[in-house]
Amino acid sequence: MSHYRVERLKINYKTLEEFQKFREYGLQELSMLEDLQANIIENDSNSPFYGIYQEGKLVARISLYRIDGKYDRFFDPPQDYYEVWKLEVLPQYREQDLGSALVQHAKSFGLPIKTNARCRSDEFWLKMGFQPANYDPIRDRGENPFVWLPAGVKLQA
Repeated sequence: MSHYRVERLKINYKTLEEFQKFREYGLQELSMLEDLQANIIENDSNSPFYGIYQEGKLVARISLYRIDGKYDRFFDPPQDYYEVWKLEVLPQYREQDLGSALVQHAKSFGLPIKTNARCRSDEFWLKMGFQPANYDPIRDRGENPFVWLPAGVKLQA
């Protein structure tokens, strides 16, 4: 797998402009625009956004939110974990392992990760070492959760 440099994205209007390119091609639900605008208001320096640039252009991005362990209804023992909200690669940059590089970066933090497989992405998440969580109608409310477990972590029974 190629090694790409994953950068934490700054919360500013230049980043917002770059995100608009994704919205143009990606599905509305994958748009991070609303997230970014909310974060600009908070002036959040701990951006949940990470991306990969090629030739000065943002071509792939992920949003990674750290969830406090007191809300953990997935992992045993209960603990802080990351939730991948959006992972998107511009169409002309797909099939270059950019999405994989972003997921590997998320794993490098060493905490469990939860995501929802959107747009028939189940195969991608399985390939990345994630597994489907047993569906819980109250917890998951129609979502399709996949989880990645670091060593020593199990799914809650």
